[in-house]
Amino acid sequence: MDIDRALVASAAQKLRVAGIESADHDASRLLEFAHSVSEFDQLIAQRSLRIPLQHLTGTAYFRHLALNVGPGVFIPRPETELLAQVAIDALPRILQQWLSDAEVKATVTKPTVFDLCSGSGAVALSVATELTNVTVHAVEVSAEALRWLLRNVEAHSEKFQEQNSRVTVHCLDATESEKFNEWFNTADVVLSNPPYIPDAMIPREPEVRDHDPHLALFGGHDGLEVPVKVAQVAAELLIDGGIFGMEHADVQGEGDFGLPAALRNMTDSSGAVVWRDVTDHLDYNGLPRFTTAIRTNRATQMQG
Repeated sequence: MDIDRALVASAAQKLRVAGIESADHDASRLLEFAHSVSEFDQLIAQRSLRIPLQHLTGTAYFRHLALNVGPGVFIPRPETELLAQVAIDALPRILQQWLSDAEVKATVTKPTVFDLCSGSGAVALSVATELTNVTVHAVEVSAEALRWLLRNVEAHSEKFQEQNSRVTVHCLDATESEKFNEWFNTADVVLSNPPYIPDAMIPREPEVRDHDPHLALFGGHDGLEVPVKVAQVAAELLIDGGIFGMEHADVQGEGDFGLPAALRNMTDSSGAVVWRDVTDHLDYNGLPRFTTAIRTNRATQMQG
C-alpha cells in the first residue's frame, strides 16, 4: 500500500497505547507490508498484542540480509551484527597470511568458520555472503530453528556461492564437544551468540518472553553455564591462534562473574590456560556486549 500519513499516525498511536516504543516505525513498516486497509488494521491489532513485528512480516533485517523468521527461531538483534564483524575483519588478514606462505597456500584452500547456536543463520550467512572463499559451519540444535536456518541458507545460497563460499548446516548441540571430534583443531574463527539469560530472570518485553524460544534465551542459573560449555567446544575447534567471539548480556562484561573472567579462568584437561588476549567490546549503545579471545598455542602448552 502507498504511505498514508494519517493512517500511520492513527495506527502508531494505538501501538503506543500498547506500550510499543517503536510505534511509528512499526506502523509504517506494516503499512508497507499490507495489501489493503483491512489487512493493515488486522496487523496493527496483532502487533498491539505484542506479537513481534518480524513475525508479522516474516522478515528480520541483519547487516545486508533479509532473513526469514517466525515462531520457533530467535529474532536476530542489531547488536549481534558486531559479532559477525569479528570474522569479517579477521578473515581477510588470515587469507593474506596464507597467500604469503607458500607451504600453507599449497595445502589449505578456504578459511573455516563455525557459528555455534546459529539460530536463523544471521551470523553464518553474513560471513559467507560478505567474504570470499570461506567455509562456514552453522550449528543449531533446535529442530524448529533448524527449519528457518535451512530456509535462509537456501534463500541466500546464490549470494555466497557467488563469493565462492560455502555454508554447511549441522543439527548438533554446541555444548557437547564429542559431537565435533572430526573438526577439532580446524577452525580459524568460531563465533557464538548462545543463550545467556539467567534461568530465573524473566524478560520484561512480551515479544521476547512470549515469542522467542526459551532454548535460545536461558543459559543456566547464572546465564553463563551454556556459554562456558560452548566456549569449551570452541577451544577444541580452533587452531592455535584461532579467533573466538561470543555475545553476552550487558551485565556479563568485565568483572569477577562476567564472560571475560570465565574465559580467562578456563583450562583444558591438562590444566593449561585455553585463552589469551581476552577482550570485551561495547555495542552500538555503548554497553558491554561481546568478548573476543585467541586460542593459546597447544604446542607451547605441551612444552611448558
